[in-house]
Amino acid sequence: MTITYHELARLEPDARAALLRRTEADLSEYLEAVRPIVERVRDEGDAAVVDFTRRFDHVEVPVDGLRACEADFERAFAGLEPAVVEAIRFAVDGVRKFHEAQKPEAMWFQEVRPGAFAGDRSAPIPSVACYVPRGKGAFPSVTVMTTVPAVVAGVPRIVVVTPPGPDGSFDAATLVAARIAGVTEVYRVGGAQAVAAVAYGTETVPRVAKIVGPGSPFVVAAKRLLADRIDTGLPAGPSESIILADASANGRIAALDLVIESEHGPDSSAYLVTDSKAVAEAARAAIPEIWAQMGEQRVAFSQAVLGGPRGGILLAADWDDAVCFVNDYAPEHLEILGAEPFQHLGRIANAGEILLGENTPITLGNFVLGPNAVLPTSGAARTWSPLSVHDFMKRTSIAYVTAEGYGPLAKHAGVLARYEGFDAHALSVSDLRARFKAR
Repeated sequence: MTITYHELARLEPDARAALLRRTEADLSEYLEAVRPIVERVRDEGDAAVVDFTRRFDHVEVPVDGLRACEADFERAFAGLEPAVVEAIRFAVDGVRKFHEAQKPEAMWFQEVRPGAFAGDRSAPIPSVACYVPRGKGAFPSVTVMTTVPAVVAGVPRIVVVTPPGPDGSFDAATLVAARIAGVTEVYRVGGAQAVAAVAYGTETVPRVAKIVGPGSPFVVAAKRLLADRIDTGLPAGPSESIILADASANGRIAALDLVIESEHGPDSSAYLVTDSKAVAEAARAAIPEIWAQMGEQRVAFSQAVLGGPRGGILLAADWDDAVCFVNDYAPEHLEILGAEPFQHLGRIANAGEILLGENTPITLGNFVLGPNAVLPTSGAARTWSPLSVHDFMKRTSIAYVTAEGYGPLAKHAGVLARYEGFDAHALSVSDLRARFKAR
């Protein structure tokens, strides 16, 4: 199997730009495909959800089986290996601690000028749906990463939507993760129909204010179509990563961590970027050895990515060129390898997360470290942040002005109001206010 290999300095601008493209860069065909799905769910509710589940997931899920019942949770706990339950508890604990530390204070208020006070009050949003994908595996880690910060934020209604498995069942670990996190409302529906269901509400699936979580291009397209109906949160599409390695890095470790995100699926993206030919060659030589110890499906996914147009090894002309590519790409996951990884941190402007050193592989961040692993994809890390407790909260500005503080503020506000031509604004801070107060 040939691994894609490019020398960045030898690429024409168009070829270099092509390396920056993601699977969902052009959603036009997906938008057209999901539009009738969204419209049918809007018009037919549960009946459409059940029909699309039959057509796309190839399983029969009755309307009264869409929501997990207590027996489903009990079976999940009974059937899951104790070590998996323990690992989920460990992950929930770490993610909860991180997001509790991140949670803003309920209100802050300070004197911004003499006699004028202003601040913010923070409160949870009313409801949210956490989308947990299922197509290429089962992902209780996504359940943890999406539900725990919502619980910490205090969201009153948190629901999980997740596709059924090949036999039509709920994923046991997803149910266990939801329950341990503190969520009991889980629905067996995925894809574009799940996004539409929580955007419009059906007889069974509730309408919510926001949806979070990663998904396929079909899910991303449905979110885009429904952005006027529901807050779709940060752009979280197929997985992507860059391993940035300097000349002091271990090429075999770089290869080991390059394969991590490539095994998610053929729509993922994964690059090793280095200015060292020795590191690049060591990594390229080690990848087949890693594949030899993986399952057939994951190897196929990894080979499709690392041997395709959205993955492989990129040899930069120098370190400046390597860093420039990373910042242009704005990866979801960035791992920096080298003897002194912290010395490179200040030069990274765009990345969803930055993991430093050979003891901090992406795997730790994806499952147990604490920071959220739902991250902006497709270059959105230029302006978006990782999913956090802030995504489940809203801020309301609070202000109070004393009689003593009013005068200077009114004077300058009046000048600006008149300049902008707003008569009522200007009158509200004119002498008319004092005359009205005196009556």
